Amino acid sequence: MHKLIIKNLKASIENKVILNDFNIEINSGEIHAIMGPNGTGKSTLSKIIMGDPNYKILSGEIYFDDKLINDLSIEKRAQMGLFLGMQMPPEIEGVTNADFLRTALHTKEGKAFKLMNFINELDKTCEELSINKNMIHRSVNQGFSGGERKKNEILQLKLLKPNMIILDEIDSGLDVDSLKIVGENVIDYFKNSDAGILLITHYQRLLDYIKPDYIHIMMDGKIIKSGDATLVSILEEKGYDFIKNELSDFNDMKEVSTNE
Repeated sequence: MHKLIIKNLKASIENKVILNDFNIEINSGEIHAIMGPNGTGKSTLSKIIMGDPNYKILSGEIYFDDKLINDLSIEKRAQMGLFLGMQMPPEIEGVTNADFLRTALHTKEGKAFKLMNFINELDKTCEELSINKNMIHRSVNQGFSGGERKKNEILQLKLLKPNMIILDEIDSGLDVDSLKIVGENVIDYFKNSDAGILLITHYQRLLDYIKPDYIHIMMDGKIIKSGDATLVSILEEKGYDFIKNELSDFNDMKEVSTNE
């Protein structure tokens, strides 16, 4: 059983506070989706969970499997089983996909690593993701289309086998066919593992394939409303302003009640 807990997190970049009193708990076997307007801190959240040194934690805690990870490096967090599928995966010139994946898996498995097993699983996973095998021998993401980069992130996920998965707008840049392939591969891995998933997305279309147990609406650096999948339908129909106004009305009523 794996668990990611974030308590009262406040974080900034370049002295600008991005997350403010952010809280969430994700367990193995759960899929949580975070939605919200641009600039509210969704991508920042994913980077802070993974330990991006550009961001500073001002207060609050991040626990993974009951261990406080606030001060751990990206490498240590990855070794614990945290994985981030990035919104804009970078190019790594001079390092092929095959070399990158082999090195990462060898580091994780140590003496248990078997080259032939790796080659067979790599070939199988490329077929499942409809990835041209020539991509395996090209530099990581160099010259890749947006869709190819996102498939490459899921290739890494399926080979590295993390137990807590963060997907930051993994649906952006995907056409309809690629979205279906990515969604089905993520859910296939999820069902055959004890992983938990945190999805960050703007669109319902991804949630048609990776169906969340919980939807969280994020604004101003924190979660302001949570619910089940029906919350997406409300968003589609009425937008974020409706949620924000609803919360404002509730707080006004609460203040009046307190004053009375």
